[in-house]
Amino acid sequence: MSSARKPRMKALVAIPGVKIAARARSGPPGPPQRILVVDDDEFFRFVSTRTLRAFGYQVDTAEDGSAGWEALQSRTHDLLLTDHNMPRMSGIELVKKVRIARMMLPAVMVSGALPTAELERHPWLGIAVTLAKPFSPQELLDAVKAALNSPPPDHQPAGVPVSIPIADKRESARPTTWGINE
Repeated sequence: MSSARKPRMKALVAIPGVKIAARARSGPPGPPQRILVVDDDEFFRFVSTRTLRAFGYQVDTAEDGSAGWEALQSRTHDLLLTDHNMPRMSGIELVKKVRIARMMLPAVMVSGALPTAELERHPWLGIAVTLAKPFSPQELLDAVKAALNSPPPDHQPAGVPVSIPIADKRESARPTTWGINE
């Protein structure tokens, strides 16, 4: 008689400041959500990545805004978590590029010195949540959940056309001629 092998259980990773009861993902069932963590500080990148992975998120990382922009070009993400003060490209510059490219993923701005005045000057950036460093793992998880549950950014940057809904559907169904079908 062959003995059936029991499945091995993975050990829970203890993260200081995070209750084990909160370990269950609060999102809808399905594939894990993918988060891009952009931070030039290796320690914060590591802690953020470890915390998010422990709670079932898939995480990609980038060491600055330029590398973050490249990562956003190569793979689809559900959330951008970015530091502000970074070499080569700041977090604000990264989010500006994201919005101008019409990527509608929510963004969390993390920084030791949040750029409040700049965020107020550019409300079209649609930053879902700001998080001041240092933060606890629970504060990070709360910020991520809040951002993932926020409505998509609806502000458009200057120079980008805004879609205006037509009040009467019959008008929009009327064929238009542009001189090419005549």
